[in-house]
Amino acid sequence: MQKRLVRKLDLEKAISKIKPHPTPKAYLEQYTIPSETAAEILYIAAYTYNDIIGKTIADLGCGTGRLAIGSALIGARETFGVDIDRVAIKAAHKNAEKMNVKEKTHWILADVDVIQGSFDTVLQNPPFGVQRRGADRRFLEKSLALGHRIYSLHKGGKSNRDFIKRLRGRGTRFIPVPPSSFLKRFIEKHGGRIKAVYAMLMTIPHMFDFHRKRKHEFIVDLYIIERSTPPD
Repeated sequence: MQKRLVRKLDLEKAISKIKPHPTPKAYLEQYTIPSETAAEILYIAAYTYNDIIGKTIADLGCGTGRLAIGSALIGARETFGVDIDRVAIKAAHKNAEKMNVKEKTHWILADVDVIQGSFDTVLQNPPFGVQRRGADRRFLEKSLALGHRIYSLHKGGKSNRDFIKRLRGRGTRFIPVPPSSFLKRFIEKHGGRIKAVYAMLMTIPHMFDFHRKRKHEFIVDLYIIERSTPPD
């Protein structure tokens, strides 16, 4: 296990300074990952699995760069953020400068399908497929072609209300859960194996006209995946 170079609370505070998308689009499911969720994922990746510090990182569907910049802040060797949205990429550039990690971060305006290469770790908060069916599967398939270890967020398989109570009752933000049978089959079919799945609480503010609440709490599942076959 890696020595902890920064406290989780300090990382969370730093990530909270990374500005979200100024004009998010519902059809792209552009929900900025909350700073506490991003910090939790990066802490697990860095200090439980040794997948951040000194590693090359790809952040697919990076938005304004919270996971890529957070990786750079805690010791990634080099990070590459990819997004199809020009406004998001421009914001990520500015955020990297603001957070003093410009030299360690690179931003690519492109669809994830066109990205080639090999990375130690892939991080992604992909579209859940609510607006575009199967959008998350495209990201999963691509991440397995690019990375040795993948950290991917997906719509939680648990009932929100009961599971939120369970998380709060334990005083934690995540707990291990079994994988979705569908995602397990899909991941194995594309050359990966699941190392762990953690259910996590995510909170997003009111962002779009169809939102009915000031904030929305729901469960997401963090899949930690290892590529079991070499890339093509």
